[in-house]
This record gives sequence, C-alpha cells and structure tokens, in this order.
Amino acid sequence: MAFTDELWADTSDVYQAITSHPFVTGLGDGSLPRETFAYYMAQDGLYLGEYARVLAGLATQCDSADDLLFWVDSARTAIVVERELHASHVDLTAETSMSPTCRAYTSFLLGVLESGSYGVAAAAVLPCYWIYQEVGQHLLAAAGDLKGHAYGDWIGMYADEDFAQSVRHARDIVDKLGERASKQERARMHEAYATAARYEWMFWDAACRKESWAV
Repeated sequence: MAFTDELWADTSDVYQAITSHPFVTGLGDGSLPRETFAYYMAQDGLYLGEYARVLAGLATQCDSADDLLFWVDSARTAIVVERELHASHVDLTAETSMSPTCRAYTSFLLGVLESGSYGVAAAAVLPCYWIYQEVGQHLLAAAGDLKGHAYGDWIGMYADEDFAQSVRHARDIVDKLGERASKQERARMHEAYATAARYEWMFWDAACRKESWAV
C-alpha cells in the first residue's frame, strides 16, 4: 500500500462525512442556496490566497527541480485559474473578512510550513487537492450531464482530468517523502494530513452555517 493510500484509509470517515454533508449534497443536486454558495466562494477566495503562499513556500523547501516546478505552477494556478472561477460567481474585490474556520485552516497550513519539515508540509496541503478531486468526481457521477446545472462549472473544474493529474503529482511527491521518512516523521505526516482533512469538512460546514465571529 502506498503511503498516500494509508493517509486516505485513515481518514475515510472524514471523506464520508464530507460527501454526506448538506452543503456538498446541495452542491451536487443544485439545491444549495445561491447566497450560501456565494459565502463559500468568497471565503474560498481568501483561503486560496494563503494556500498559494504555502505552495510557493514548499517550492523553497524541496530538493528536486521537478517538485519545485510543480509547487510554483500550483501556486500560480491557485491564484490565476481557480480564482477566475471564483470571480465568475462573487466579487473578490469586495471587503470580506476571513471566517474563524478559514483563519484557523490557513494559519494551520502556514504554521506547518514554518515547522521546517518538507514532508509534513506537503502532507498538510494534499487534502485540498485530493478531497476536492474526489468530491468533484463523486458529484459528477451523481449529476451526469452538467449542462444547465447551477454549479456545473465548479463540479466540472474539480472533476477535470487536468486537476486529477495535479492530484496524482502531489500524491507522488508525498509518497516519495513518506517512503524515506523516519517513523516519527511519518507519524507527523499522518497527523498533518488528518488535521487538514478535518478542516476541509469544517470549511464546508462553516459555509453552510455562514459562520461569523461570535464577538
């Protein structure tokens, strides 16, 4: 079993919770209220700005030219390509503050990046790739034809083969790092991946609740 397969198996309950969450099921059948989706897209736009910084930071930690090019290209894609999708739904220049969950998730990723372990940081960013791909494919299978679907562009982007190729590349990097890591390092990679996977569920849940700061 590949190292990333271990990571997925250990968090399969989180993925099941994500696919059964009302936000995701509503996204799939098109019943998700437009204002809920707009809240999510605004928060995701803020998230991607910080996520891109983490990806760019990974490029400074790797010892492989291929890894460096992948992380740099991924950081650019997060800003240019994915945010184009967001901009088609919401005004990304509008004044919006990060939700508590968005702040916590991005702070976690930045903190892991600064911990000094390339393997742990790479494991932490993988759920945002892999879970989105799996959710996109899951929703595409359920929806079938996306023509006329309220959120077909979102589903289509993350179910796309180009995105799947990026996921495979990210998994290959984490597999390589996991294979050469010590037992203690592998445990830290497992923890980082699991924490980020839980934040993925929390991010969609926060959008469903239109989460705001209590005080």
